Amino acid sequence: MVDLNCDLGEGYGQWTLGEASDDALMDLISSANVATGFHAGDPNLMDRVVRLGVERGVALGAHPGYRDLQGFGRRVIQAKPEELVNDILYQVGALREFARRHGTRLQHVKPHGALYMEAAKDETLSRLMVEALLKSSPDTLLFCMDVSKTCAVAEAAGLPVIREFYADRDYDRSGSIVFARRMRPLDPAEVADKCVRACRDGKVRTVEGDDIDIAFDSICFHSDTPGALAIGAAVRDGLLKDGLRIVAAADLHPQTR
Repeated sequence: MVDLNCDLGEGYGQWTLGEASDDALMDLISSANVATGFHAGDPNLMDRVVRLGVERGVALGAHPGYRDLQGFGRRVIQAKPEELVNDILYQVGALREFARRHGTRLQHVKPHGALYMEAAKDETLSRLMVEALLKSSPDTLLFCMDVSKTCAVAEAAGLPVIREFYADRDYDRSGSIVFARRMRPLDPAEVADKCVRACRDGKVRTVEGDDIDIAFDSICFHSDTPGALAIGAAVRDGLLKDGLRIVAAADLHPQTR
C-alpha cells in the first residue's frame, strides 16, 4: 500500500497556478495538501478544496508556507524559528476550521516549498514545530523526508510521521530532493517507472548517477509541475498495474487508525 498526495488550492482570488484543475487532480490522489493562504490559497479556495475532498473521499492536510505570495513560498524568508512556527500554527488552524465546517478532520500537516526544505535541515525549527504540533495536533501526521531533521525529531518525540517520495523531483546522494523553483517538462511514463521502481525495489537514481536506498510511505507530485495531470495519471496507473493499493496516509500509520 502507498499514499499518493498532491498540493491543491494553489491559486489566489482570480489567479490560478498550473495547468490542471483541482477537480481533475483530486480524482487521482488519496491525500491532498491544501494551501493555507501564505504562499497561495485564500478562504474561498480552502473551503472549496475541503468540500471537494470530502465529496471525493480524499484525506486532507494543511500545507503551510512562508508568507510569500509573490515567490510562491519557494524563497527562504529570514525569520526567527518561533515566528515561523506561529505562522505554521496559524495556517493549520485556519484549515482545521474549514475541515470542521465540512464534517471532517485534518489528516496531516506538510510544510510547503522552501519552508519544508529549511525545516529538513534545521533541527531547531523542526523541534519547535514538532513541539507545537504535539500540543495542538498530536494525532495529526507530519509529512517529511526520511533523511530530514524533521523526521528524526518527530519520531524521537512521538509525533506520527509519513515519509515522502517525490515523483517529479530529482534526488542527490544524500537522499534529499534537489530543490527547484521552476520545473522542466517531464516524461510521465519515466516518472511512473521511477515511482514503481522505488516501491518495488526501494531504490532511486540520483543526479550523480548512483542508485541509493529510499524509504517512504507516500508519493508526492506537484500541481504546478508542467503536465501534472498526465504525470499523476501515469503514476497512479503504474502503481495499480504493479499491484499496489493507493490508500490515504492515515491507513498506513498505526497511531492514526
